[in-house]
Amino acid sequence: MAAPLIPTIDLTQWSQDNPAGRAQLAAQVDQTLQSTGFLLVTGHGIDPDLPGRVRAAARDFFHLPPAVKEGYAQLPDRRGWIGRERVTTALSEGTQTPPDLLEAWSCAADSSAQPGTTQHTPHRWPDEAPSLHPLVTQYTEHVRALADTLLQIMATALRRPADFFTRHTTRPHWGFNINWYPAAQATGAAAPGQFRVGPHTDFGLITILDRQTGKGGLQVHDDEHGWQDAPYEPGVFTLNIGDLMEHWSGGRWRSGRHRVLPPSADAPEEELTSLVYFHSCAPGTLITPLPAPLGHKQYEGVRAGDWISDKLRAINSP
Repeated sequence: MAAPLIPTIDLTQWSQDNPAGRAQLAAQVDQTLQSTGFLLVTGHGIDPDLPGRVRAAARDFFHLPPAVKEGYAQLPDRRGWIGRERVTTALSEGTQTPPDLLEAWSCAADSSAQPGTTQHTPHRWPDEAPSLHPLVTQYTEHVRALADTLLQIMATALRRPADFFTRHTTRPHWGFNINWYPAAQATGAAAPGQFRVGPHTDFGLITILDRQTGKGGLQVHDDEHGWQDAPYEPGVFTLNIGDLMEHWSGGRWRSGRHRVLPPSADAPEEELTSLVYFHSCAPGTLITPLPAPLGHKQYEGVRAGDWISDKLRAINSP
């Protein structure tokens, strides 16, 4: 199956502060997001070894006995450990599937944190993986800065001031999941229609993904080709826009639909770990679509926090 055309953008063009180079990059981003909703991102400046260190710490946690991990499940906000088959992501788009075959460590920004500071929920982190908390803090701070840079480029692509989006992200709602996809020999055969993550679009502004490739990996959807295996390059982030950005752009940019395939019987020992950073704005931000000619659809205005909360309620199993 051929990979879809998802261009790679090099952020060194932006960091060089060359007006012509910045304009060219912004135009490329605009054209790509109108067709796919996905980008590959290089030149981001993040230590290429950092994702691997986060994965190693997370693996120490995920391989603990279930009874130990259960002690870190923090309700009612679904932070900390989320056990297997506790989430049905496809419900967010109204698609019925069996629950997802993944476990996750989930954390988010504390919205009471002051600008320029980072506080994570959950407030209890696993003693058995002591490096997980500092590594997640380091990683999310770097990726949050990257997300704001990308939002500045996207604002420029829409011929708006560079801070058009980031003026709303000084105290943002953001989430970070470490998604662990156990091997087929651990999960058994997937049920009909069951995925590691069911088909969906993300809920916020943009998502930045550091992933591993495999037979049970990421697929993206477009109207012309249907489901296609996502391209993969080591050290390159995958970016997709979410529902709130589609709304804000007036439908000019499409929220990227995607899924993660079930464990493959051809690779029974394959386990994968994805680092998924979800970036959004302050929960009280009212998202009002850009008018024509930039915007193509006039969605109703929506409050960012309400939208995300409603979607999260839809996907979480009791």
